[in-house]
Amino acid sequence: MNFRLIIRVLGSILLVEAGGLVLPLLVSLYYGEDTWLCFTLVAALCAVLGFALVMTPTGSRDLMQGRDGYMAVALAWLGLSAFGALPYVISGAIPHYLDALFETISGFTTTGATILTEIERLPRGILFWRAETQWMGGMGVLVMFLALMPKLGGGSVHLMRAESPGPIKSKLVPKLGDTAKILYAIYVSLTAAEAVALRLAGMGWYEAVTHAFTTMATGGFSVKGSSIAAYSSPAIVWIIIVFTFLAGVNFSLLYAALRGQWRQVWRSQELQLYTAIILGAIALVCLDLSVQTGERAADSFTDAAFQVVTIMTTTGYATRDFALWPTFSRSVLVALMFIGACAGSTAGGVKVSRVLIHIKNLRRDLGRIIHPKHISVISMDDETVDEGVVSACHSFLVAYVLVLIAGALVVSWDNLGFEESLTASMTCIGNVGPAMGALGPTGNFSILSYTSKVALSLEMLMGRLELMPLLVLLNPATWRDR
Repeated sequence: MNFRLIIRVLGSILLVEAGGLVLPLLVSLYYGEDTWLCFTLVAALCAVLGFALVMTPTGSRDLMQGRDGYMAVALAWLGLSAFGALPYVISGAIPHYLDALFETISGFTTTGATILTEIERLPRGILFWRAETQWMGGMGVLVMFLALMPKLGGGSVHLMRAESPGPIKSKLVPKLGDTAKILYAIYVSLTAAEAVALRLAGMGWYEAVTHAFTTMATGGFSVKGSSIAAYSSPAIVWIIIVFTFLAGVNFSLLYAALRGQWRQVWRSQELQLYTAIILGAIALVCLDLSVQTGERAADSFTDAAFQVVTIMTTTGYATRDFALWPTFSRSVLVALMFIGACAGSTAGGVKVSRVLIHIKNLRRDLGRIIHPKHISVISMDDETVDEGVVSACHSFLVAYVLVLIAGALVVSWDNLGFEESLTASMTCIGNVGPAMGALGPTGNFSILSYTSKVALSLEMLMGRLELMPLLVLLNPATWRDR
């Protein structure tokens, strides 16, 4: 284990966080809030500690290995959350540190589950930091670090592989630092475009920017207690539908589209399945709402489209209290929470690519039963999927389900009910946000015990990092050098 190199990476990440704290500091000053002081203190703390860690000497031949990458990513996210919670506590917005840590982890992991009950009474600087944590975590803080300071040599690929979502990781261009810059250029451009669109649709600049942050990060934190329902604007609803859909698409496909490689985009089997699931789910929910509740077709279509897209992309915004919808519609939304959006996007969940690989593998296994001597391979987009990737997908799904069940069992000790326990665990490991029942879009997670909050916080981190970095961190063999 190369601890000296890991420590230097942690120091660099703290410097990135210190830089991120400058924006809410400026927002606080602009609106005349005294919270600027707490942001100054925490930014200074992160800068001093980060600089001290960065100055840790390393050997001339030090190179990050795979195990080091997983360790650095896991520790970086834990450190970011630990320091990111301090502005809430120091400002008094969230007095208890564990509550502040839950809110911060929910932000950085783009989950959107909250313990806040009176959001609109909080200072704007605090709410801006809350939204910014989601934007920083959406594309990945380590990817941001590689875009700003791509100087880890060949070992930097292990950081991106450990943090980037999806079973298949690849670079867009030969240099990893350039790949990170391209990803963030697309991310920033889409965020800016959405902010302008929301401003034209009637939001003020402050609300437009914060909602653009949390939309493109598929996070779902809003500066309004009733989320997007507070605006009663069809234009705002459809702008968010479009940009959440784009945020759920693999960013490599968005890059291909920008380069005019539309054939590669259209033949993507993952994008085809992602689109088909969304359209099918919208049709089913729309039909169910029209039949069961008598809602007008136009209204039910808008409500169904918004909730299906924001839930599948794990954004978690709400225009309606879908926890009160008919059982069938709620069941569809729970299934979408589990699936999630595309690999290589900012969304959570199992990912459509893994679902597709499992479907193809199931079809292959059924074929082997009928023709035992037949040899076949799994392919996606005319490329063969390595058997190691197929095996990793199986392992991921098993670990995902086991962690989900364990989280549900912990939450069940709070006696909220089976629906709340299961969906709370599912929404946290899938980084979705709202659950069902009392933890739905009009509720919050403040009613849970601290034991449940800690368990769900770990689930949020595991879900965002796709389990393996934290599981590697918890494995005793990781800490033994060979």
